[in-house]
Amino acid sequence: MKTYAVDEALEKMRHYCAYQERCHKEVKNKLYSMQMIPEAIAQIVGTLVSENYLNESRFALQFAQGKFSIKHWGKMRITRELKTRSISDYDIRKALSVIDDNAYLEKISAISAKKWKQLEENKPQVRKQKLYQYLAYRGWETHLIYAQIDALGTD
Repeated sequence: MKTYAVDEALEKMRHYCAYQERCHKEVKNKLYSMQMIPEAIAQIVGTLVSENYLNESRFALQFAQGKFSIKHWGKMRITRELKTRSISDYDIRKALSVIDDNAYLEKISAISAKKWKQLEENKPQVRKQKLYQYLAYRGWETHLIYAQIDALGTD
């Protein structure tokens, strides 16, 4: 295993953070995997924050926008994933607030209709259950899922 000097590790982390938005936890895990000692990790993270390579608020915003628009995740899944990355509740709330409410409702409606057409189940109850599981796994709120099922189930 290669050992790194602090300057060398810092340069690697600058590239790591410049390539893609990162959270503190990802950077710390990467540094631990590079066999860095806790004092060096704290110094490197501090430097990255001061140089604006690391910014938890910015990470949370981009993460929420990306997962919503590309992966079609609901707010519950986004929140859960950000919490596993040790993002503050304040930053999570701020990130979720940038998701437009109308776009959010349009997205669940569109993915529900698409999935509903894909489900080849003949029994309506089983079909509704599969749609519920599909949307719940992706972190959509229960009341929104039931509204979609009611709207689609009457077709």
